[in-house]
Amino acid sequence: MSVLKNQKYTMTAVCGDITRLEVDAIVNAANKTLLGGGGVDGAIHRAAGPQLLEACRKLNGCETGQAKLTRGYDLPAKYVIHTVGPVYRGRPDDAVLLADCYRNTLTLALEKKFSSIAFPAISCGVYGYPMDAAARIAVTTTADFLKQRDVLIDVIFVLFSPAALDIYEKFLQSPMGVKNYREKLC
Repeated sequence: MSVLKNQKYTMTAVCGDITRLEVDAIVNAANKTLLGGGGVDGAIHRAAGPQLLEACRKLNGCETGQAKLTRGYDLPAKYVIHTVGPVYRGRPDDAVLLADCYRNTLTLALEKKFSSIAFPAISCGVYGYPMDAAARIAVTTTADFLKQRDVLIDVIFVLFSPAALDIYEKFLQSPMGVKNYREKLC
């Protein structure tokens, strides 16, 4: 696995289906209503079953950059952390909000003492965030966040295509000292 030197966490990139992972939590790239949608959001809602929708209704939505928690219901993952990424407009605020998604999700995961979490490529679907820029933010924000804490956690970036995986690998192999682990499931 990809392990940062002298740290207690791993960061891994895989190509596959986030709804099939047995982890403490998967991250849902949700919309502000949290009531399901397209892409990974719709896939998570379908795989988790109708109880997820009922739980999300009680959360009263979520603001961009924030994160909220539900159980995983019919998913192999115990929990789902819902976060709302920014719709890409090419403004500096886009990067701030996307980084907030990762920080707030990781904060929630650490509060709950999760030992494993899986992220999709937040905002890279219909929200139009360029994959290269989003991958850089995902990997660097996650690494910076975890370097500042004494935690045991496995972070998995689950990508929807081999091309997206290649982009994440580039950042996992960057001078940050992260060695990449690649698993082709697509």
